[in-house]
Amino acid sequence: MARLPRFYLPGQPLHVIQRGNNRDPIFASDEDCRFYLRCLLEAAET
Repeated sequence: MARLPRFYLPGQPLHVIQRGNNRDPIFASDEDCRFYLRCLLEAAET
C-alpha cells in the first residue's frame, strides 16, 4: 500500500535526514560533505 503524501506548507522548515544503507557513512571524505552542504545551502536560498 502506498504511503499518503506528506503535508507541506511553503515557507515552513522541514526535517531532512541523510543516512546511508545500514547507517554506513555517505561521504567518502570531508570535502564530499562540504560539497553536499554547499549544494544544500544553495537550494535553501532559492
